[in-house]
Amino acid sequence: MPQSQIQTIKEIAQRISSEDDRRNRLSHTIEELLKRRQQVLVCFCELGALEAADTSLDELLAKLKQFNQMLVDYAAQGHFEIYQRIMEGKERREAIKAIAHEIYPVISRTTDYFVEFNDKYEGADARDSITKLGYDLSLVGEAMASRIEKEDKLLREMGNQVLFRNN
Repeated sequence: MPQSQIQTIKEIAQRISSEDDRRNRLSHTIEELLKRRQQVLVCFCELGALEAADTSLDELLAKLKQFNQMLVDYAAQGHFEIYQRIMEGKERREAIKAIAHEIYPVISRTTDYFVEFNDKYEGADARDSITKLGYDLSLVGEAMASRIEKEDKLLREMGNQVLFRNN
């Protein structure tokens, strides 16, 4: 086999390997985001149950702190590992870019809201600092529902494209 053909085969193999690595990273990112989202939802329900029950302040504040951290981590992962890449023009697939353009305003608003919620309750240390927690949690729940609906649309398309290309 001539040297030029060997070189061409090597280049093709490197491109395939690079593309497989990118797909594997994307699959891993989607799985991690979904896992983190599930953890946030579980913590949200636990916090809501504690808030509604006659729970000690220390227990409620500990769960609130845990929830805030999980919520911010979840929002940041989606923002920095998925949406920012797309909005910076690094995504080549047109279907994904179109969906991202459609849903990004909702994702951005919910991220801002989650950060505001975190900022409001980050330093909570007494009952009077959490008097509106139940109301604010209901708003977080609505924001989560809205975000999940839009996010799933994008993640489905990203996952379909990964699966389609792997077959």
